[in-house]
Amino acid sequence: MQLLVISNGHGEDVIAVRIIEQLQLMISDLEITALPIVGEGYAYQNLNIPIGGKVQKMPSGGFVYMSKKQFWADVRGGLLQLTLEQLKIVRKWGKTPGVILAVGDIVPLLFARMSGSDFAFVGTAKSEYYLRDDRGKWLLRTSSLEKWLGSVYLPWERWLMNRAQSVYPRDTLTSSVLQSQKVAAYDMGNPMMDGFTLSTTLNSWQKTLKILLLPGSRQPESLGNWQQILKAVNDIIDKFDNYDLTFYGAIAQGLDITLFCQDLSNNGWHSKANSEKMLFEQRQATLWLSQNAYQEQLQTADLAIAMAGTATEQFVGLGKPVITMAGSGSQCTPAFMEAQNRLLGCSVLWQDDYRQIATTIHFLRDNPQQLAKIAHNGKARMGNPGAAKRIAEHLKNTLLKPNRPINQS
Repeated sequence: MQLLVISNGHGEDVIAVRIIEQLQLMISDLEITALPIVGEGYAYQNLNIPIGGKVQKMPSGGFVYMSKKQFWADVRGGLLQLTLEQLKIVRKWGKTPGVILAVGDIVPLLFARMSGSDFAFVGTAKSEYYLRDDRGKWLLRTSSLEKWLGSVYLPWERWLMNRAQSVYPRDTLTSSVLQSQKVAAYDMGNPMMDGFTLSTTLNSWQKTLKILLLPGSRQPESLGNWQQILKAVNDIIDKFDNYDLTFYGAIAQGLDITLFCQDLSNNGWHSKANSEKMLFEQRQATLWLSQNAYQEQLQTADLAIAMAGTATEQFVGLGKPVITMAGSGSQCTPAFMEAQNRLLGCSVLWQDDYRQIATTIHFLRDNPQQLAKIAHNGKARMGNPGAAKRIAEHLKNTLLKPNRPINQS
């Protein structure tokens, strides 16, 4: 059995790899090829999955939809030529007996449909929470047109999904709405939460605080975000001077960590001598900087100051609060942050100014009922771990089942 996995972004690649790992445990003779539409597919390479065509890093870093400027930068960087080459690969795949797993948004979904092969779709980019509340009721900001269209997935996207053998949305609410639209949607959960342990206990936030710092993964925007976050950190140290504060700086692999260290020095942090870890101190606070302790840091921290995408969602899924603010780059725009707030609900507290963050932490500390609400909300919106295995099992019995009926639609 041959499987082509198409994805369009680093986070999507990671989700695809988690499903692939489970499939490899279940199907010994499965031949897998990857086609990462965006970026260079490092997640696949780390698993020794062969890349089925040309890959190229674009100037937008995958955020081509954020602005016309980003789009034209990618066009000048060879986006159209790359897309045409990738489409040729997909159409050639359609002439083989193989099948396709598309992971991401409408682009890999469209590619899969254009191949002529049977395919399944893991929808990571859209959620009904962008338009509805926890009860499925329309949000006040939802327009009459969006209500008339009936779903966050537009009619042509649903048409494409109706051609898939199975669709795996990112949450229960989205699965329910798509099922009402006659889409073959299966609520298997969100692979973003795989590998994490959901805790049932919360820190009382008395005298100690562990705060995760997430500047994002896109350079040079992440460095500007880091500088903005450090202003908030210094303000927190001033206003929580009777607290034992620990900060965790989760820096994405591929970024130059020495630049982040330099910013710490510029902000009054001192490297702790004779330490194997990148530890820094300032007054009553300690900061641990790392590029390889991501999961440990997310599990350990009580709250996060985040200017990121996937990492923010994962932290919310652990039942913890995230404080966010807009940056000056192409990802962390006010529009992006507003959409993220709708997606993640009360778990995200968006601030207009870094000086508001310490006040927000005081508010959360003094409102354990709000922390309990945030814990429940995050777990409801992001689901339980184990989704990749559940999706893989379903694929094994449907798309990847030997002698399955061929879809002629």
